Amino acid sequence: MARPTIADIARRAGVSKGAVSFALNGRPGVSEATRQLILQVAEEMNWRPHSAARALVGAKAEAVGLVIARPARTIGVEPFFAQLLSGLQAELSSRAVALHLLVVEDTAAEIEIYRRWASEHRVDGFILVDLQVRDPRVEVVEEIGLPAVVLGGPGKHGSLASVWADDREAMLSIVDYLAALGHTRIAHVAGLPSFRHTQRRIRALRDSAKRLRLAEVISVPTDFSDAEGAAATRALLSRAVRPSAIVYDSDVMAVAGLGVATEMGVAVPRELSIVAFDDSVLARIVHPPLTALSRDTFALGRQVAATLLAAIAEPGVPRDVKTQTPRLTVRESTAPLAEGTKSV
Repeated sequence: MARPTIADIARRAGVSKGAVSFALNGRPGVSEATRQLILQVAEEMNWRPHSAARALVGAKAEAVGLVIARPARTIGVEPFFAQLLSGLQAELSSRAVALHLLVVEDTAAEIEIYRRWASEHRVDGFILVDLQVRDPRVEVVEEIGLPAVVLGGPGKHGSLASVWADDREAMLSIVDYLAALGHTRIAHVAGLPSFRHTQRRIRALRDSAKRLRLAEVISVPTDFSDAEGAAATRALLSRAVRPSAIVYDSDVMAVAGLGVATEMGVAVPRELSIVAFDDSVLARIVHPPLTALSRDTFALGRQVAATLLAAIAEPGVPRDVKTQTPRLTVRESTAPLAEGTKSV
């Protein structure tokens, strides 16, 4: 069915196109009775203003955009994103603002969507996740000129607003805890190496090795999927001298790693301690329940949305919001290393 036009509304209401234009744009020139008639007809015809027309009169889209460049199969099982999206939706819907969400395969496709949505006036601002090392998206979004907020930091995101937690401090808290339990060989099943938060966690682990005089640390990059998390775990536990503790960058990978340890007859936590960087119901329902870094991801989503809405309402004001560092919640997947295991 063709999109209804102002002329269609005018014919059905029995008025001129000029009268329809005045009524739909809230301008004087028609009586209140005529205005109400036109608005009623427009509603019955499911008329909506064209995006280009909205742009000409300076109207807002009342929507923000989020594009995620990760394999869709990994997003679908990731509790972190489910909670983040719930928080975003809660804050945005309370302000009658929609969220346009799209999952794409790579950064080039993500950038193309930013340009398209901006040119079509579909959104008033953007949310950027998975901040990269030398991230090309920052310059593009600055060039587009729409407000945006980056989930990640600190710094190095141009003039864009940011909301972030200290990944380095969080990793240090994990390693300090494991070292206090006597673990000296610690592995890290990391995420994508192009992500800044992955690099900060890797560097924090390496720095801890020197500070705490650990015997060995190793970081293995993955795509965050359970399959690669399991494969990395299997390779680590097959080494002649294996790690006594493994830190996972997501709870999905940690659960997969726990399954591999069980498959290989490596007792958790007597022979291997496991820590998840994200905490969710997954970490709590497995046996043993997983020690994890906990934070309110729903509240984080609300904070990101609120920061972007503030940037849209008052552009040009610097906004750099540091949230609380995730806290370590100790459960039954970590313990002092038993004597006589292969990792010592």
